[in-house]
Parts: sequence; structure tokens; C-alpha cells
Amino acid sequence: MEKRGSLACVGLGMTLGAHISPRSRSHIEQADVVFAAVSDPLVELWLQQMHADVRSLQPYYGEGKSRQDTYREMVEAMLAEVRAGKTVCGAFYGHPGVFALAPHRAIEKARAEGFEARMEPGISAEDCLYADLGIDPGTVGCQHYEASQLMFYRRRIDPSAYLVLWQAGIAGDRSFRRFATPAAYRQLLVDLLAADYPLDHPCTIYEAATLPINAPRVEAVALGDLARAELRLQSTLVLPPARPLEQNPAMLARLAELDALAAS
Repeated sequence: MEKRGSLACVGLGMTLGAHISPRSRSHIEQADVVFAAVSDPLVELWLQQMHADVRSLQPYYGEGKSRQDTYREMVEAMLAEVRAGKTVCGAFYGHPGVFALAPHRAIEKARAEGFEARMEPGISAEDCLYADLGIDPGTVGCQHYEASQLMFYRRRIDPSAYLVLWQAGIAGDRSFRRFATPAAYRQLLVDLLAADYPLDHPCTIYEAATLPINAPRVEAVALGDLARAELRLQSTLVLPPARPLEQNPAMLARLAELDALAAS
């Protein structure tokens, strides 16, 4: 009987060797071929200790090349092996479903073609951010936006909650070809945020640690100085609340009425 191909996209977590789950490790070890999209060459070497056939997806990136083309080529590389009847594992740093377009597209396409495909979660940069910065999103709430998306569309910001902006280093990029945008682009982001936050409002530039010997990047900067700060592709921007929560008297009154009815 002909072997049927399958695909599993798994998360390696952010820190080398520390975050991988038993299920993700099992998918890697039992695969016929492993495709790797990782943040550091050391992570790729570590994967090669678990599997003899690890193929890097990093060469699909290129200076001046559209990331849309890169993701399409990554998907096709994985699907070609699935169609050939192989058990394929895509190993992605962090969580394979968080700011990772290729895994979602590969799984969707594999399923559409009748193959078994699944995703295994991993510890993401968001998980590390909560731990490293001591933020509980349940206290006052936490809103997350991709920085460019916040600039391109009319979004409603709540300054009484935390604001987390992802991929701040390429804020304003419409080409999908850059790995960083100049300060003038980030200044437009500052101008946008200044409608809800004072220019002296504290911001944190955050980057999760990818190696056990490294510490996370946690750098404080005023909003007004953000355009001149060093922001990389992996940089995340965190703004704490600028004002306290405001009660909703009308809703509280309605809830009180329901409580009274329930008690009678």
C-alpha cells in the first residue's frame, strides 16, 4: 500500500532547547524530512542532532525579495515532499501559528489536497514577554497589533490597557521586501500614537532571548524618542496604560438589577 504523506508544523519555542514540547519533539524525530525556519544557526545545528535530514527554509529569504514570494516557496517546498508520500515536519521558532504565515498556508493547502496536516503550539514571544516584563493581561487588558497594520487601518486604541506592537522594526513597510524601515517611517508611528499618549510616555523595546546564555532585550525609551531608537525585525514595542480604567455606570446599574432579581 502506498504511503500517504502528512504535514506537522511544530513550535520550537523561543529559547534553544528550553521550550520544545514532547509532542513537537516527537514529530521532529519521527518525520522523514524536517524543514526548519529558526532564528539562529545554533538552533539548526541542535535540530540536526535530532534528525538526519533537516533542510533550512532561511535561504528562501533575500534582500529586496518579497516575503510573499518567500512564504509561497516555503509552502511549496514542504508540500512537494508531502505529495511524494513523506511524513514532513516544519519546525518553526516560537509558535508556528503566531506571526508565521507559511505554516498556516501550508496546513491549509495540505488539507485542501486531502493530506493530514496539524499544528503543534510552541512558546511564543508573547508568552516570554508576559514573563520577562511581569505583565498579566488580565489586570487591565492587553491589545495587540502588528505595527504596520495599526498604521494602515483605522483601529481603536484603548490607552487604559497595555498596547503591544509587533514587528515595530518594519513599521510602515508596504513593500513586504524590507527587513527594517528608516526613522521617518517610525516617526509616523509616533505621530499616530501621540493622539492617545503623551510624548514622554514610557515605552519598552522587547526582544525575547533565543539562547540560554542570553538575556532578553528590555530597553526603556520615551515615545517621543522612538523614531531614533534601534528597532529590529524581532523588536516588540510595549506601551503601559496611560490612564486608569473608567467604570461604566449604566452597565453596573443593569447588573445590580439582575443581582437583585436573582436574590429575590
